[in-house]
Amino acid sequence: MSQQRADAVFEAAFAEFRQDPGVILFTALRWLPSESVLRRVFTSHPAEYPLGAEKSVEISAGWLETVISKRQAFMAPDAAALSEVFSDVALIQSLGCGAVINVPVTSHEGVVGVLALLDAEGKYTSQSLEAVSSAVSAASDELAAAFVNSDQAVSPEKGTFLP
Repeated sequence: MSQQRADAVFEAAFAEFRQDPGVILFTALRWLPSESVLRRVFTSHPAEYPLGAEKSVEISAGWLETVISKRQAFMAPDAAALSEVFSDVALIQSLGCGAVINVPVTSHEGVVGVLALLDAEGKYTSQSLEAVSSAVSAASDELAAAFVNSDQAVSPEKGTFLP
């Protein structure tokens, strides 16, 4: 799979999620277990969330346990829940977002990436979480290949960390 094809896979997911359940900010983050970092490989907002930026896992242990260890989706329906997990709540809110759904994408090797959907506070419900999880599950092979392919295309920006 080429990088152009990988981008097309992420674009298609973004387009689907804009329709249901809705999304303002969409990013795809490659999980690199050997480094314990998430590297952004796709973004709908490159100025605020640049490609290649990495986040050493300073996010909450609960998030890691849920999304990476247990391979389960995570939802924070409001800014209060977001602030318990992520340090960039002010930036998130400046984009009109106040809720997040994170869904792990897996392969036979485990979690290869995480899709992050953000929309207005209160927008996401348990039905939203179910819809996104089902869509990711249905496209898991294609999404996993896109994440794995992104290793060659998006190099880390040294010193650039996710907010």
